[in-house]
Amino acid sequence: MKTKKKNVNASVNTNKKDTHTSAKNKDTNTKTVTQKKDTNLITNREFKILLKPEGLDRRSRISQFISLFTDFCAHNKVDFMYLNNASTSLRNVYFFDTPGEDLRRNNLILRVRELRQNAWVDDWCELTLKCRAGSHKEALAYDPMPETFHTVRRRLKEEVLRGDKVGTTRLIYSNNAIIDSMPVDAIFERDFESVSNFFPDLKKLKIDPKSPVRYVGGRTNKILEACLPMGNLVFGDNVQAHCDVAIWMRSVGDPIVGEFAFSYRVNEGNREDEKAHRRADKFFKQLQLTLNDWIQIGSTKTALVYGKPE
Repeated sequence: MKTKKKNVNASVNTNKKDTHTSAKNKDTNTKTVTQKKDTNLITNREFKILLKPEGLDRRSRISQFISLFTDFCAHNKVDFMYLNNASTSLRNVYFFDTPGEDLRRNNLILRVRELRQNAWVDDWCELTLKCRAGSHKEALAYDPMPETFHTVRRRLKEEVLRGDKVGTTRLIYSNNAIIDSMPVDAIFERDFESVSNFFPDLKKLKIDPKSPVRYVGGRTNKILEACLPMGNLVFGDNVQAHCDVAIWMRSVGDPIVGEFAFSYRVNEGNREDEKAHRRADKFFKQLQLTLNDWIQIGSTKTALVYGKPE
């Protein structure tokens, strides 16, 4: 767990130094440099466990999972505020890449999420470009921010996954630019030149501008995702995580994989709360042991779509 402490604490120490400098020096350039450094701070921690898909699309199976999880939280004295009236959301999930999977080979993921209202696809979707890699430094290799008038959220995430054995962890990092609301009609197959004009830092890739950018796995490879918010976990006064359980399906009744996840924001109010961060880490390791019979071998849901580990 030293890696996590190093990344979280390093970000805090750097930020403190920058804040002190900008307070003493009113020069505009100093402030600009400080803002740039701040963009390298971890903003979120996400903990993810893949679940075996068999039967997970049945309400009784989900109820069994929630009951098991609730008992686990009580046994480990972690407050869990269950949402007993939460609604399941549905959305389509799909990815774009070149025929040679150049984005994937450079640790880049271009993902679309289309929200569904009952059976109907919404007119607006979420578009995300992320650089996801095995180290904080590698995740910063590309700037995912687009040239657009749409509102964009920047998220630099530390993702905690199951390690080689149940009860262990490994880390990956993702540098995300997320457009929450973009016209779904604006999302279509195109060439790399038009994509790199929208995401300028992709021009660093040595890819033929005329290379097509297409649906990964073809137009019929859209995933139907059902996601149920479960509630909130309390690891400390300033570290509270929301958790949910999701299932990916080729179509209704054809589950591919499930996932349980919890996540929380990292900010100046909790960045140095090592006790709470360690408590979340310990909780995640112990949870794997309790869910041993539920766990699906693999790294991420995206890796399953590409058919290659992450």
